Amino acid sequence: MTLNELKTGQSAVISEVGGEGALRCRLLDMGLIPRTKVMIRKVAPMGDPIELFLRGYELTIRLEDAEKITVIMAETEE
Repeated sequence: MTLNELKTGQSAVISEVGGEGALRCRLLDMGLIPRTKVMIRKVAPMGDPIELFLRGYELTIRLEDAEKITVIMAETEE
């Protein structure tokens, strides 16, 4: 499953960051690294971009970039 497939409010853990060259480095520099928990906070009215919550801050990325990030659904905390 990739990050762009999550719905608003869903959480997941990053398992792999794809992409090549500068794009991959940029994603990693923004904190999107394996074993990081992310939550979809908001989606723009037209569906792109999406706002993520990770590591205590909000990050907005394009769906095109989110497609390159593989995630595993997080365990639900009850």
